[in-house]
Amino acid sequence: MTTSVVSPGQLRLGVIFIAIAATLWGTVGIATRALFLISDANPLSVGFFRLALSSPVLLLATYVTLGRAGLRIQGRDFWLMLGLGLSMALYQVTYFAAIERLGVTVAVLIALCTCPVMVAVLAAPLLKERLTATVGIAMVLALVGTVLLVGGGPDLGRDRNQMMIGVMLALGTGLSYAFVTMISRTLAPRYHPLQPISLGFTAGALMILPFALAGGLVLDYPPLGWLLLLHLGLIPTAFGYILFLRGMRTTSATVASILTLFEPLTSTILAWWLFQERLGPLGLLGAALLLGAMFILMRGDRTS
Repeated sequence: MTTSVVSPGQLRLGVIFIAIAATLWGTVGIATRALFLISDANPLSVGFFRLALSSPVLLLATYVTLGRAGLRIQGRDFWLMLGLGLSMALYQVTYFAAIERLGVTVAVLIALCTCPVMVAVLAAPLLKERLTATVGIAMVLALVGTVLLVGGGPDLGRDRNQMMIGVMLALGTGLSYAFVTMISRTLAPRYHPLQPISLGFTAGALMILPFALAGGLVLDYPPLGWLLLLHLGLIPTAFGYILFLRGMRTTSATVASILTLFEPLTSTILAWWLFQERLGPLGLLGAALLLGAMFILMRGDRTS
């Protein structure tokens, strides 16, 4: 039996690819907030265009990489990929609606930092993975961090009811992406990584479309609005995921999970620079607790 040896150069390149992908993902919230400011865009419209514009690129990448075999799906895996598409659709809509109510910083931190905790909790009953004390500690930190972050977040002039709706939407984002993660983990041993993502994104776009049409699909954007939509679909989504999957070939899951912290870091810095979103002392403490919950889970994965 032969084993492939990964050179130091390949390792470094994988780390660079994942870091770039996570940084690109950090621009999603910023672009979405800008769209809301310069147009009548709504979460359903933005979610549809993000998936619809990225799907052709991802499908093409799948075909170039795998040929016609990239579209061969077996048995119940077809329904799993539809579930992946549904989860991606819910992720888009709840994420963008949360940004509309909470701003970029709070919405991103709640959604991204609670997702690993939700995965760890749900993996016990759904994937028969062990629920440990580490997971319990991370869950408590995430809950307390969320409460503090909301209380010490930037003042966007929203009333308390709108903020609470935004928090629930951000938690829904984390839950939706937790299902994306678990479904992808289930499909991973049987398919190339591009297959579930490209087919899932396409299914997600088709699922959002009727609701976007019923709720008023916004087609009237200024030139900058269309550039922002193209950016969302092509750069952080299609190109970002291709870079991420390429980087994962030579990068461990633990290192990759740490590198993805570039996403909330990028979002927070850009929101502070472009929209003057600043966290108060309680908000900073809440953000630290949420990030701490993620690090605890990562450390637990490394030592298990």
